Amino acid sequence: MTESVAPAVAPAADSVVPSVDVAEAPGRKRPKPGERRIQILQTLASMLEQPDADRITTAALAARLQVSEAALYRHFASKAQMFEGLIEFVEQSVFTLANQLIEREPQGAAQAQKIVAMVLQFGEKNPGMARVMVGDALVFENERLIARMNQFFDRLESQLRQSLRAHADGTGSQSPTVDAQAAASLAVSFVLGRLQRFARSGFKRLPTEYLDVALRQLIV
Repeated sequence: MTESVAPAVAPAADSVVPSVDVAEAPGRKRPKPGERRIQILQTLASMLEQPDADRITTAALAARLQVSEAALYRHFASKAQMFEGLIEFVEQSVFTLANQLIEREPQGAAQAQKIVAMVLQFGEKNPGMARVMVGDALVFENERLIARMNQFFDRLESQLRQSLRAHADGTGSQSPTVDAQAAASLAVSFVLGRLQRFARSGFKRLPTEYLDVALRQLIV
């Protein structure tokens, strides 16, 4: 029923703006404009993939990249802006894939099932992003990051509601709008719960565990 469509993490070039180069140590290849920004985001995401990762400081990020903290701030105005780059990658990836699934699948219930599966597959393939999605990595960061992630799930719920409304209409429901709203809310809660368990288990409890069976019970 489900199909694996989630990409591995690699922030797209068009999700970050070009910037000036960072001065490199002698003998080190100078990155092209924009490459350092992408490298910073990829490194931040990889650090978030450590199950025991605490709050990541710019000092630790700079050390991992073998650059100075000042070099980071040539590319991002703040650490919050770095996390915004990760959130933007999540938004672009998930909703681009959702649109593709909707174009390929005309049935509302199947659409919703595949969208839910895709989001969980995305989190499973990108553990660091899963921590961002459920807010674990944002607890001590700027409040606007959590607000933006909440907006992501509101948008996901809206998309699922559209698919499920078409499904409710097709089954002759007496209250298709209410049924679709309730089902979409339940589906998003399921997604959040699975991703949160994944993050808090140290990435041991996979979000796609028994997924086909769960989806048949969740969206009928």
